[in-house]
Amino acid sequence: MSTRGDIVVVSFPFSDGSGAKIRPSLVVQNDVDNQRLDNTVVAMITGNISHAHEKMQLLIDPSNPDGQHSGLRGPSVVKCNVLVTVSQRTILRTLGRISAASLQQINECLKVALDLP
Repeated sequence: MSTRGDIVVVSFPFSDGSGAKIRPSLVVQNDVDNQRLDNTVVAMITGNISHAHEKMQLLIDPSNPDGQHSGLRGPSVVKCNVLVTVSQRTILRTLGRISAASLQQINECLKVALDLP
């Protein structure tokens, strides 16, 4: 079972349904639902950091203390505006975790992406 803040590798579906790509993703669903449901909600992670300055994306840099346990190979962004529900059985592996401070920043990014107060 994955927990909120885990960086996992999943087959992330294309938005048009034409296929999928194996990629890292961040588990953003709450842990109560992660324990009781077969599915979990993840946010896409990409190595394309050109939009890292946007409020709905968070830069994770494994060379910094907040990103050192992420398991990512290089600087990447969590795209909180690109979410998908996946079966927990389809999680290929867990790479690592983001820091508590980064998880708080993810909360803010999700608020912006979902237009929450």
